[in-house]
Amino acid sequence: MLMDMIRDATSDDLPALVRLLGQLNETAWPGAHRAASRRVRGCGRRRAAAALVVERDGAVVGTAVLVIVPNLGHDGAPYALIENVVVDEAARGAGHGERLLRYMIDEARAAGCYKVVLTSRKSRQDAHRFYERIGFTATSEGFRHTLIPG
Repeated sequence: MLMDMIRDATSDDLPALVRLLGQLNETAWPGAHRAASRRVRGCGRRRAAAALVVERDGAVVGTAVLVIVPNLGHDGAPYALIENVVVDEAARGAGHGERLLRYMIDEARAAGCYKVVLTSRKSRQDAHRFYERIGFTATSEGFRHTLIPG
């Protein structure tokens, strides 16, 4: 039986992460990916940010970033932000994304977060159904002010 492992991303995972993020139609981190990876990994265990991967039989098949955000509202309880969720196109439908999101929700709960938020482009209707199936609800209209073209 094949087993998934969810773990912190390492610098050895960077080629797989760049490939996966390219499936989200994002810039493949030209030149800056190593520095960005070090910043995320340098936050410690009960960390402010964690780049996670889903590994199946030694291959990275999914990734996401979990950020714990300090907060003044809600009696000072932090909230969690999930970003850059992607499962390899060839591995979708096997439960990797659900296991990864549930893992991150559990991490956020353990960190005392009062909510977990994520955004998804309006055009990604399949992803929206996936998030709703896991328990996310579309409660807000999201806005973006892009600072770096990409």
